[in-house]
Amino acid sequence: MADNYLERRMDDLRQGRLQKSSASPRTGAAPGLFGKYPPRRVVVTGGANGIGLEITRTFLRAGCKVAVIDIDAEAGQRLASGEGVRFCHADVADPEALEQALDSLFYAWRDVDIIVSNAGIFRQAPLESDPVGEFDRAVDVNLRPAYLMARWWAKWRRELPYPNPYGGRMVLIGSTRHLQSESGTEGYTASKGGIAALTHALMMSLAEWHITVNCISPGWIHSGDESELSEADARQHPSGRVGRPSDVARLALFLTLPDNDFINGADIPVDGGMTRRMIYI
Repeated sequence: MADNYLERRMDDLRQGRLQKSSASPRTGAAPGLFGKYPPRRVVVTGGANGIGLEITRTFLRAGCKVAVIDIDAEAGQRLASGEGVRFCHADVADPEALEQALDSLFYAWRDVDIIVSNAGIFRQAPLESDPVGEFDRAVDVNLRPAYLMARWWAKWRRELPYPNPYGGRMVLIGSTRHLQSESGTEGYTASKGGIAALTHALMMSLAEWHITVNCISPGWIHSGDESELSEADARQHPSGRVGRPSDVARLALFLTLPDNDFINGADIPVDGGMTRRMIYI
């Protein structure tokens, strides 16, 4: 049976149903296989840097049309000119700016198939001296945009004269910090906990349009040079290494594949096993 499986995978590769992905010079990730399916219209918030950039590039390699909504104008323009991304310059914490960006995309594409709510900020400061406004800012950037985009998507789908045969996929990027914490991270932790709860609420509200909603909760994901990491950094993870942006991006792609409509409302950690490791000091 194993031999037949490998033969089928090789046949898929020869027929173009699967393609080899190249190693990333930035992360040193090993080559692998990723699914290729008919072009989808994908929106990624915060898609110009870090994990979001890897998600953007993963969907591009899969043959999708990708739009990035990001506050970083310089990085976004580079993506647009160099890699063919449709770039919308907007602060996702500004509801009007976010809605204008979505308007432009929906009217240009007539609909979208996949939304990845990835934009986020992190802040750590002593509880007693951290301004209340910083807590609000974390919620405005990390949590509220997912709700606003889902709400707009539902309004748009209700007005469509015909259903989208694919349905849709929404992927929210959370964090394992909603399960474990360190001091001074209240705004980030609360907003990411809200993402995990919002996932199953949106799953129910968007089910009418066959849109699945899932959450990916990354642990320690290092987007810089791996030489910056120590042996101890890697050894503490049961998987034996620190995470890479590609670890999150591959899962985002997997969750949006056409046949994966039965994975719904899930919160999936990508953390090398750290949230399951028992640690006492």
